[in-house]
Amino acid sequence: MDKIWLKSYPPGVPAEIDVGEFQSLKEVAEQSFNRFADKDAYVQMGRTMTYAELDAKSQHFAAWLQTEATLKKGDRLAIMLPNLLQYPVVLLAALRAGFVVVNTNPLYTPPELEHQLQDSGAEAIVILENFAHVLQKVIARTKIRVVIVTAVGDLLRFPKSWIVNYVVRRIRKQVPRWHIARSRGLRAVLADGKRLGLAEVDVRPDDLAFLQYTGGTTGVSKAAMLTHRNVVANVLQARAWVRPVFAGEPATLLTPLPLYHIFALTANCLLFLSLGWRNILIVNPRDLPAVIGAMKKYPFSFFSGVNTLFNALLNAPAFASVNFSQLKVTLGGGMAVQASVAERWQNVTGKVITQAWGLTETSPAGCINRIDEPFNGSVGLPIPSTEISIKDDGGNDLSVNQVGEICLRGPQVMRGYWNRPDETAKVMLPGGWLRTGDVGRLSEGGHVYIEDRKKDMILVSGFNVYPNEVEAVASAHPGVLEAAAIAMPDEHSGEVVALFVVRKDPNLTEAALINFCRQSLTGYKVPKHVYFRSELPKSNVGKILRRSLREENRSST
Repeated sequence: MDKIWLKSYPPGVPAEIDVGEFQSLKEVAEQSFNRFADKDAYVQMGRTMTYAELDAKSQHFAAWLQTEATLKKGDRLAIMLPNLLQYPVVLLAALRAGFVVVNTNPLYTPPELEHQLQDSGAEAIVILENFAHVLQKVIARTKIRVVIVTAVGDLLRFPKSWIVNYVVRRIRKQVPRWHIARSRGLRAVLADGKRLGLAEVDVRPDDLAFLQYTGGTTGVSKAAMLTHRNVVANVLQARAWVRPVFAGEPATLLTPLPLYHIFALTANCLLFLSLGWRNILIVNPRDLPAVIGAMKKYPFSFFSGVNTLFNALLNAPAFASVNFSQLKVTLGGGMAVQASVAERWQNVTGKVITQAWGLTETSPAGCINRIDEPFNGSVGLPIPSTEISIKDDGGNDLSVNQVGEICLRGPQVMRGYWNRPDETAKVMLPGGWLRTGDVGRLSEGGHVYIEDRKKDMILVSGFNVYPNEVEAVASAHPGVLEAAAIAMPDEHSGEVVALFVVRKDPNLTEAALINFCRQSLTGYKVPKHVYFRSELPKSNVGKILRRSLREENRSST
């Protein structure tokens, strides 16, 4: 199919990008350090860090990791942090030294953390003190030998946290001495690194930058291998799309979405780093008074979020008193933006929500709507150097407005899944096409509309939940015979997990099973509803039919 979307492109946006403009994310960062040295880079709780300071601190941290922690190019560094100033320091240190970043959700339970650390082979981790107790429970069964503990105020010029030293001592005591080569507080590491020199590392386009974890229809969390070329390409693609709107001096953006999530990682952290903007970090997006307080304190030009956040803000009385005069782009992604929410957002702010779409496997952006057009329910047009094809189950191209699987090709498509050639083979088609698992159509104007998901994935506030993982945990309860998890619509989070169960123990209650699941699953993965059945629908080979349960649920509501 011809690239019919190009006729709908906004003025000033090219059809193609120069993928070779930068060799690596290291080059992207270092160009920004030089160009914007005196400008503000990040702000957390009133503390500002300039690009020059970010340059220095990331150098010091990288030098310590090279020299004292003896990490070398290609080694894995796990980052288990919320949106703190420490995150960009650690992230950029890793990328400058050629390490592979393993972004880790701070809310992971011990089993989830253990799997990710074991699977990635991470040898070092930077972790907020609040979550170190989770690491203590699993560290002896991982390859982690370097632990750097930090406190919320470590880079805020607060007094040194005594808790960090306490946690470090506990970790050292928890595992054999041979297992931890280094266990330090971040402040001490930066002080030591200041006296060390960062050895120059040749980071190439095909070098891995991230092992970015996502789920799968098998329920086993797996890592998308994202190279420097993949992520640099996506930064350049996004930059080409927004640059005509943001002509002029760097401005300010607010970042409530977690930077460890691929959406905020590329869109908020790396894109606007390349543009030299000031990034206001929101540590806890659920603290709506803090989010709205930051909106009032820092006039902002860009705001990204998911449908649930937009909806929550609109229902907060103080939100309407925010000054939106400088806001140029509101970007919605991670989950479908509801039309009613988009309409209310425009009524209150005077601005359109621009919906975008992508996957962890595409670094993540694949499609973005025109920023100068009203909300239309589509996920947008394929971005520069990106092709979309709608294919049937046999891999054949379908025509305009025919519904099939959305497939994507472009420089932002991952290398494959880490150590999972079987899973890679399921999603990669000949010619470099990625099967996204989303079912949709392409309009005459080149807009992509998502009709349904081919995968059984459940999307809770923009986070993927995979049924097999929930079912495996629930089925471990001695009172459960069979279990099946599906998505149920929810006005607050888009979808929640609904669990259908055949009981082994007739006395098992909904509350007891939910509490059991909470011990092994992050909060958003825990079933919201449990329905007991005498039997579950199955195929002729005994496979539980989640589709039948979804249809049953839709008809009953």
